[in-house]
Amino acid sequence: MKFKKIVFGATALMVMVSCGNKQANMGQQAEATEYPTMVLSKEEATLESVYPVTIKGAEDIEIRPRIDGFIDAIYVDEGSVVRKGQALFRINSPQAEQALKSAKAAITSSQASVNTAKLNVDRIRPLADKGIVSKVQLDTYENAYQTALASMAQAQASLENAQATMSWTNVTSPVDGVVGTIPFRQGSLVNSTNALTTVANTGNVFAYFSLNEKDLMAFLGNTEGKTQVEKIKNLPPVTLVLADGTIYPEKGKIETISGVISVSTGSANFRAEFPNSHGLLRSGSSGKISIPRTLKDVFVIPQKATFAQQDKILVYKVQGDSVVQTIISAIGMPEGKNYAVTAGLNEGERIVSDNVATLRNNMKIKVK
Repeated sequence: MKFKKIVFGATALMVMVSCGNKQANMGQQAEATEYPTMVLSKEEATLESVYPVTIKGAEDIEIRPRIDGFIDAIYVDEGSVVRKGQALFRINSPQAEQALKSAKAAITSSQASVNTAKLNVDRIRPLADKGIVSKVQLDTYENAYQTALASMAQAQASLENAQATMSWTNVTSPVDGVVGTIPFRQGSLVNSTNALTTVANTGNVFAYFSLNEKDLMAFLGNTEGKTQVEKIKNLPPVTLVLADGTIYPEKGKIETISGVISVSTGSANFRAEFPNSHGLLRSGSSGKISIPRTLKDVFVIPQKATFAQQDKILVYKVQGDSVVQTIISAIGMPEGKNYAVTAGLNEGERIVSDNVATLRNNMKIKVK
């Protein structure tokens, strides 16, 4: 009887083991899920570096009065387009007016002195020639005449100076441009320390931005050329993104890189120039500048094919019927959906392109 029980127990154990093996095999088959994959091939990728910029006119000129006085008239309004030499303000300067009147009176007085001195010379010279009066007396009158002429010249210079000062009462624009804000109004007392407005020449505008020392070295290192001048010439056209996110239709060109790095900010300043024939760009506005850079012989993969582990980017590379985690070096593409892989993968290799969150290292999969 005991023997029968032992045989029955052994048989039952064998059946259980057999069922367990079948379930394990079925489980392994269930784990081999199908995943989308892609085969890697080298291609070119265009990257973009984006930096905030401040836009200024090619000429931003503060308009200041050259004399003290009251604003008598304002000929333009804020935002007006003006031409070089166009009147902007008129300053009422009593001092300038009095100086002009005094200069004109001095001219009249000195002219009378010249006339009197000349009459004396003309009157004494015949008498001196006849010996009626001494030569010394003639020389004295001639010296007086020369002194009167010098006084006349001095008065004329004072008049011209007064006229120039009076002309400053008309404040004109030194350049073609657009008028900025006008903080003063008619009747305001102003002097040379007050900026009446700003005229910005925005036919072309400058976009200013900066790079820190590390980014500057990388930027120059990735640009063709031996010297900084050559590198600037080889830089591609740049794109301006306006504050509302729209793309400015005209391309710009980086023209200068400052020769020193600011001690206070640790950065170098760049200046790019953009044409502004339609006047869309205003001095003082902001935006972003996009600088393209082309990478050759890289792999472009979707970002959803990657995952992060600490500070590293990884993918699942297919090896046979399994996957292995592989660390890669990658740079984000401008559209924000793909990576340009510069290291860690080889041409012809296959990686999982989606649903990587459900994978683990050495997991078996089916290639889709």
